[in-house]
Amino acid sequence: MSNEQIFDGPLARSARALVRVSAKDVASTADVKKSELKDFEKGRDDLTEQQEHRVLEALEEFGARFVRDDSHGGYGVRLKFNRAKVRAIERWEDEGGTSADDDV
Repeated sequence: MSNEQIFDGPLARSARALVRVSAKDVASTADVKKSELKDFEKGRDDLTEQQEHRVLEALEEFGARFVRDDSHGGYGVRLKFNRAKVRAIERWEDEGGTSADDDV
């Protein structure tokens, strides 16, 4: 089995659904048109190598982790953080009132 990073439209669409982020937000972060992203996700069109890389990085910023094809299983996507960590992060974000610059 190959150990190369596989990234295609259906995987991008799955990652976006998994991290619960809109196509508009991913496209904006990756500096691609929303229509280009949607066409890529549906297999109707290809992105350039640079655009694919930016989309992959944007999805990783939103919390996706891409799994390589190896002897243990096929390629895919999963969440960067497990459920317990997500709850802890959400709890930390809710503490201390509104966010502001620290004057300490």
